[in-house]
Amino acid sequence: MHVFTIGIEEEFQTIDPETRKLRSHMSKIVEDGKIILQERVTAEMHQSVVEVGTNICKNIQEARKEVTDLRRAIIGLAIKQNLRIAAAGTHPFSDWQDELITPNPRYDKLVDEMRDVARGNLIFGLHVHIGIPDRETGQKLINSLNYFLPHIYALSTNSPFWCGRNTGFKSYRSKVFDKFPRTGIPEYFETSHDYDDYVNLLVKTGCIDNGKKIWWDLRLHPFYNTIEFRICDIPMRADETIALAALMQALVVKVYRLMERNLDYRHYRKALVSENKWRAARYGIEGKLIDFGKQVEVPYKQLAQELLDFVDDVVDDLGSRKEVEYINTILQMGTGADRQLAVYEASNGSFNAVVDYIIQETAFGL
Repeated sequence: MHVFTIGIEEEFQTIDPETRKLRSHMSKIVEDGKIILQERVTAEMHQSVVEVGTNICKNIQEARKEVTDLRRAIIGLAIKQNLRIAAAGTHPFSDWQDELITPNPRYDKLVDEMRDVARGNLIFGLHVHIGIPDRETGQKLINSLNYFLPHIYALSTNSPFWCGRNTGFKSYRSKVFDKFPRTGIPEYFETSHDYDDYVNLLVKTGCIDNGKKIWWDLRLHPFYNTIEFRICDIPMRADETIALAALMQALVVKVYRLMERNLDYRHYRKALVSENKWRAARYGIEGKLIDFGKQVEVPYKQLAQELLDFVDDVVDDLGSRKEVEYINTILQMGTGADRQLAVYEASNGSFNAVVDYIIQETAFGL
């Protein structure tokens, strides 16, 4: 039986504890991190971003241990440099124009090609890889899983502020990333060969150099036997990251089992799913999404319960019931965006208070 492995990548902010602004870690965190974390810590394009990634995990318990160990380690490394680590999809008030780019030929090429679109991409996400039996199965899974992407995304919303403004969105991160090409809800491809033909055409015509520059919300990974969920803001708490990863794994397994019985989840057009994604970005879990089967708007929290019911028959086999049921905790306490906005209101609009809260929540439960 195939093991649907899990790999988790989290992108963190490095914060000056005095100004609460983003501050470059000057690669020192990455250099020191590689001594104890090996290749599980990497620099990103902006010098105030640091990414950590787990090893391949057989189950959600292994993933939890790795995520918490990595968070604990990176927080400790930052403190040694008189920095703090924060998990939110955007920084509440730092301006992208002030941030330094990491010296690297790959980033230089990206900035040369995309100019301010690349420089302005100061955002922080959660990427979750789920191991698949083969690429053909992976493409079929993606075609069915597209529908659920906004439902997952709403739970992760954690970027209401941008450059010192309350944007009115629960996730402004996606609005920033939309400026890049090849982002958003993925296109439908009948087979993995059709998808590979698309990628090869882009490579041949000089649009991209490899499939890693397909930045869709869910993609077949170009080098690993995984499908990669890329839609989520990084959540504040490790518990939230683990709950989202467990839900993603459960959805993959549920749809896979339906496919094994020659059943399938109905495919919906990218244009329709994108309507729900916009609603999720704007309103998070407090809004309504469209049930396209019934052709009606439905309160998100009702749809979330239906989603939990949908995967209920696979979570015990995966050993992830506790982790998936933490989704109910998110629904009760609010997403990161809801909690950031509550602190902002309670502190009479203090962005420093919001940053302090994010730093505190990033270490919660570690």
